Amino acid sequence: MTVKEAVEKRIIQLCRERNIAVNTLANISGVSPSTVYSILNQKSLNPGVVSIKKLCDGLEISVREFFDSDLFDNLEQEIK
Repeated sequence: MTVKEAVEKRIIQLCRERNIAVNTLANISGVSPSTVYSILNQKSLNPGVVSIKKLCDGLEISVREFFDSDLFDNLEQEIK
């Protein structure tokens, strides 16, 4: 799994846990819905740290908590 895929799955996982829609997450985070949807599909291959931090703020979690998931274990090497 790539980092981008792990970030995508983590956002979806956190939304499901909190029973909120992706659109709602965008609104409470101050991130445009188009930015969030570009992270969740193939448009954005490199989700920005600032966007991830804003999503974490909206979810009321730290960046450390965001990345504290098995999804980020054993990621593919990005340097090719």
